Amino acid sequence: MAIELKIPEVGESIVEVEIGDWLKKEGEQVAKDEPVVSLESEKATVELPSPDSGRISQILKQKGETAKVGEVIGYLEKDGKESAPRSKEPEAKTQKPEEKDQEREKTTGARISEGEPARHGGAQPETKTEPKQTERRVMPAAERVLAERGLRAEEIEPTGPGGRVLKEDVLRKPESPERTPAARLEAPTAAPEKFSKPAGREEEVVPMSRLRRTVAERLVAAQRAAALLTTFNEVDMTSVMGLRKQYGEEFQLKYSVKLGFMSFFVKACIDALKQFPGVNAEVRDTNVIYHNYFDIGVAIGGGKGLVVPVLRNAERMSFAEIEVAIGDFARRAKENKLKVEELQGGTFTISNGGIYGSLLSTPIVNPPQSGVLGMHAIQERPVAREGNVVIRPMMYLALTYDHRIVDGREAVTFLRRIKEVVESPARMLMEV
Repeated sequence: MAIELKIPEVGESIVEVEIGDWLKKEGEQVAKDEPVVSLESEKATVELPSPDSGRISQILKQKGETAKVGEVIGYLEKDGKESAPRSKEPEAKTQKPEEKDQEREKTTGARISEGEPARHGGAQPETKTEPKQTERRVMPAAERVLAERGLRAEEIEPTGPGGRVLKEDVLRKPESPERTPAARLEAPTAAPEKFSKPAGREEEVVPMSRLRRTVAERLVAAQRAAALLTTFNEVDMTSVMGLRKQYGEEFQLKYSVKLGFMSFFVKACIDALKQFPGVNAEVRDTNVIYHNYFDIGVAIGGGKGLVVPVLRNAERMSFAEIEVAIGDFARRAKENKLKVEELQGGTFTISNGGIYGSLLSTPIVNPPQSGVLGMHAIQERPVAREGNVVIRPMMYLALTYDHRIVDGREAVTFLRRIKEVVESPARMLMEV
């Protein structure tokens, strides 16, 4: 009996997802708990595991289509019981037109030999086989594309199991009747469309992923709803770089992770947030909500775009715990394996554009938060120290804040506190 592949609960308030890549094709063997398809929600990409071992017998939803939580998107045949009869179906879909004509002639000859009258030079039997072309199954996604393009199912050459018409089959059919069969064969089967333009000036249309659309909507909403300003400062990284050089090897031997810059800035931000709680607050309706905990979001470039996993109760974490957690986030972000709950919440965010070479930028607040710190590339620059010009490793810092609850004086002093703590890390221990 076929097992339904249903869309699972993927997070609070998420009722719909977008189908990503199918990791298994129809007819392929799959083991229990092995991922079969990726699902893109507005917050993260998750994978649907197989509920049992067997074969994928049918795929109902193709990549790019949407599905609601609980909706069936495919079927799994336990232990692959349908694998034997299905192996014969691909032969029918690859049958060449000449072979179909030969088969039709054999059928016509058989009817004549049984005494059936052949009229109009034997054309009558051929018309009797025509209605069979309408007895094909059309998948829901294919029906929508047929309606959009004004085509009929009889005009489409099916390639799905059992003679089913798939969405890809309809996409292969050109919208313009003036296109030749040769051009039809060259038409792309994937979603991106290319328009006819002079050589070297082609355009490709690729739909935005659900995650990318959500990020775009949130960033636009933040600029529209909040009063955002950015203040800048620069920090001398000499002390931090000295500590990393002095203790980096021992740190890695003990904790199996490198001592990076991010743990210093997470600690520095927590120190500053304790002194300026408004930067750790949020506006909710007509109220200001002050948080007595510090959930620090860390912006990471993932496989599907920018994501911001959260370090929960970061004030309780050690340097090593912070570095291990961030390294794990980065690895799983590239593999699109972050959990939805890891991307929710957060009271303050840190974004490190310096790893990509950014010298200066204005980060955007992640709503409903009220502040975001932007780190940048470290450059050796001449600076004045005690009346002398010296070369120091310098980094520009940027703090974007919501002016509705954070005043300019508070924001500038907050950023200056981060500068002081990073330049003299002992301040964090002494709390001075």
